[in-house]
Amino acid sequence: MQQSLDSISDRQTTKTQDSTRTSMLKNLLSGVFFEPLLSDFRIIFERDPAARNWLEVVFCYPGLHALCLHRLAHCLDSRRVGFIPRLISHFGRFLTGIEIHPGAEIGQGVFIDHGMGVVIGETAIVGEYTLIYQGVTLGGTGKETGKRHPTVGKNAVIGAGAKVLGNLQIGDRVRIGAGSIVLQNVPNDCTVVGVPGRIISRNESASLSPLEHGKLPDVEATVIRSLLLRIEQLEKQLQTLGVKSH
Repeated sequence: MQQSLDSISDRQTTKTQDSTRTSMLKNLLSGVFFEPLLSDFRIIFERDPAARNWLEVVFCYPGLHALCLHRLAHCLDSRRVGFIPRLISHFGRFLTGIEIHPGAEIGQGVFIDHGMGVVIGETAIVGEYTLIYQGVTLGGTGKETGKRHPTVGKNAVIGAGAKVLGNLQIGDRVRIGAGSIVLQNVPNDCTVVGVPGRIISRNESASLSPLEHGKLPDVEATVIRSLLLRIEQLEKQLQTLGVKSH
């Protein structure tokens, strides 16, 4: 009788384990894993004019490789699997030069262009169809615990070398210029440039292509031009005063 009960218990345990494995496999092959990867693959052809065919994209785009490995690591990390997610993340960093913590949440259709030196922290959230260039850091300030990395909205563009630090809210369709350091929240539809990052325009980014970095306003150049114009005006006034005094 006892052996029969033990046999039934063993069969139930085996069924539970099988159903758990089946559930994880379904999640990997369903929208939880496969559909975001398909969006990541398709967006490359829309965003990168150098993408000629699917073979190049599959084998020669480190941003896609990093996202594939991250989605696997994040899937395991969300199920509290120890060590293996961090090992996958470390392998991805070694292979691609892109470091994404397994805890980070990345929406579908994100494109990491080139990607060398990109760092995305544990509690960072990246919205769908965001474009990230090389050298970008979505990091913390070293002074916080809990949610300590940025939340980036949908369709944002983060230029090469830009740093977004702390538990910040970066809105939808925000454009962050190359080399900027963002330390404050940014509303939707804004353009941010400079160190520290300053909002220099609103509602203009919607009319620009994500790749048109050359059309980002140059705040320093505008200030210098206004100062030069003011100096010319003052020189003319001094010359006029000098003529009148004679």
